[in-house]
Amino acid sequence: MAFTKRAEQEEGAGMAGRKQFDIATALEAAMIQFWRAGYADTSVDDLSRATGLNRSSIYSSLGDKDTLFLRCLERYTTRYGDRYDAALSCAAERPLVAARAFFDVTLERIADPGLPDGCLVAQTVMATPGLSASVAARAREAIGFQHSRLRAALKAGRLHDEAAESAATHLAAVNQSLAVMSRAGASAEQLRTIVDVTLDALARTLASTSDPCPAKPPSSSA
Repeated sequence: MAFTKRAEQEEGAGMAGRKQFDIATALEAAMIQFWRAGYADTSVDDLSRATGLNRSSIYSSLGDKDTLFLRCLERYTTRYGDRYDAALSCAAERPLVAARAFFDVTLERIADPGLPDGCLVAQTVMATPGLSASVAARAREAIGFQHSRLRAALKAGRLHDEAAESAATHLAAVNQSLAVMSRAGASAEQLRTIVDVTLDALARTLASTSDPCPAKPPSSSA
């Protein structure tokens, strides 16, 4: 009897583990579906085909369409937000290198043949009029986070507040335009050229805001 009870407990734990894995897999599939087709053009039947779950399982395990989309958006922003943060981590010492690494995250995502074109956040923001208030607010928040991380990195890279704000606005806009242009068929070379021009402008900004005549250190003989 004890053996049977223990076996039932182990079986239940195994099923729970498989369910946990299946939910993660289903969320990934749903995220790709929303990313590829957009929120408005993705139906629950589309999500069912993408995840392999029937409608009732989607509602019971993942939530309604809005809830599922928010979970997918959170998954997306966390994944790429972490990568952007890692890219910008050297901004205090090498701001231009950090900015290039930031754009590389986007260019590598665009170049990945296993992922849809564009950016889930950007296309969600563009579809705001047709979204629920909660989804629209979360998408705008994600755009704001990107601007904030760029501004903080540029301030760490010795840009004063006004210059950091302006440069962050510019870089964030360029980053989103890369996703839009990739959907429009721009080549990898064209996208890289856009990044190079943007970084040239940033280099000039960094040079113009640095002290051209730093104070000399005290003489050792003084």
